[in-house]
Amino acid sequence: MTALLRYQAALLIGSHRWLPPVILYAAFVAVGIQTGGPILDSYGMAGAGLLPIAVWLTRICVTNEPPAARNCVAAAAGPGRVHLACLLTGMSGALLLGILGTAFVALTSDPRSSDHHAIPLLPATGAGLLTALSCVLLGTAVGALCNWPVLRSPGLAVPAGMLAALLVSVVGASPANAAVTGLVTGSEHGTVSIPWLPLAGTVPIAAVAVAAACALSSRRG
Repeated sequence: MTALLRYQAALLIGSHRWLPPVILYAAFVAVGIQTGGPILDSYGMAGAGLLPIAVWLTRICVTNEPPAARNCVAAAAGPGRVHLACLLTGMSGALLLGILGTAFVALTSDPRSSDHHAIPLLPATGAGLLTALSCVLLGTAVGALCNWPVLRSPGLAVPAGMLAALLVSVVGASPANAAVTGLVTGSEHGTVSIPWLPLAGTVPIAAVAVAAACALSSRRG
């Protein structure tokens, strides 16, 4: 898996297809997060922006390799392992963006609530990181289910991924929505709510989605 991950990372970096989602997220954070704003609100916004970016990066990674090259690698390492490396590479890229976004918020936001009560920086940063992780995991799950091998046609996969990303961002039952809402609500009340429960909900969802996509890739490889 280490060699496959290095190979997929090299493909991603060399393709330069990562530039649009990275630039979009950087612009979203720079424009949407006000310098000196309440830190929990800022962490919530930074986390929410990661979900569609994770979906995008996942699609880039699973479609980045030419079919002939993918078939050669799959013949050597197995299609399921190759697809898993693609998904993990996309998720790792989104996680890196999440760490950078969290660091930006920590450096530029005010550790106070919406009503100007002091907020402890370390617990707030921990909540922000876990929220980012929840959004990345759910975005990876959406990307795994809305691209090849589950959906083969780009004309269907792209709008399905966009719609699914929107739904899991706004629906109240979504773990990502719960994590972001918990930060915003905590900012209103001057308390830090660590999103352990939303994170616990995203882990099995992401694991099942990734396992299903990898299993299907072995059949359709």
